[in-house]
Amino acid sequence: MSVLENIKERIMTANSILILTHENPDGDAIGSSLALYNAFKKIEKKSVVYIPCPDKTYKFLPGFEDIVMGEGNLDASEFDLAISVDVSDLNRLGITLDLFEEIENTICIDHHITNQNFADINYVNAVASSTCENLMVILASMEIAINKEMAECLYTGILTDTGGFRYSCQPETMEMVATIMETGINTNRIYRTIYDVTTFNKTKLCGRCIDRLELLEEDKVAFTYMLKSDLDELQLDESDSDQIVYFGRDIDTVEVSIFAKEREDGLYKISMRSNDFVDVSVIASKFGGGGHVRAAGCESAMTLDQIKQALLEEIKKQLKQEKNKEEQV
Repeated sequence: MSVLENIKERIMTANSILILTHENPDGDAIGSSLALYNAFKKIEKKSVVYIPCPDKTYKFLPGFEDIVMGEGNLDASEFDLAISVDVSDLNRLGITLDLFEEIENTICIDHHITNQNFADINYVNAVASSTCENLMVILASMEIAINKEMAECLYTGILTDTGGFRYSCQPETMEMVATIMETGINTNRIYRTIYDVTTFNKTKLCGRCIDRLELLEEDKVAFTYMLKSDLDELQLDESDSDQIVYFGRDIDTVEVSIFAKEREDGLYKISMRSNDFVDVSVIASKFGGGGHVRAAGCESAMTLDQIKQALLEEIKKQLKQEKNKEEQV
């Protein structure tokens, strides 16, 4: 049987399914989780989505209110199939890892080139823009027609992982988006909710990070950071800072934007974005992280200055390679 046939058989024979995604979930992670949940709801298949701390930005998505949050207190024996979505390696499952490993049957649906194929069945297409795009292929193979509830979740995943359809879009991506839009969902509302609506304190946080922004390497690299104290003082969550990395990336001279966030445990979560030629996934992988060519991240126990210098050394290698290419033309 093909991978798609195996996935269909495993899902249809399961009695109770647990849907998991990576820690600090983004729009594609939450969107694919809830798209799958709504698909199972449509075919009357029992499933549970467990996301310890979902970003409240996505509370408008159908099924968000059904997500099991916090410590969960779920028992692995209650499920005979676990499906991970948008997870590149087991460690990204965070506190849900034990549950995933204790459940007898596992499926992984992902689009990261660094995926480690850790499940019993793995559907990983790294050419796809998002996990939601891959999920549409699976749903089609299962002959599950997309309804409005599923469509809102799928659209959200593709929208956010392509940065508003600015990168990683193939012709197939837009064909799938057209299929989603045919359900009649309000795409304007989804876009505005995710990208335009903010709060006063989130705006103040952006201001702090912009004040700290510095340009390096002949203004080709932007670097800024956020401290845990910023979130405490402004009463915000880490997810409220997700868009800050783009302020640096959008500066006209910048090729790579780096944003370091101090976490509760003292480590720094590092987000990187690039514009034209630097492969930030290669850089992130050198520090135990991963992601995509234009969007990647990692974690570090180093100081801010050490993080800056270490990342700059790797970025400079690619900047030099590009400069050499230009000189040879």
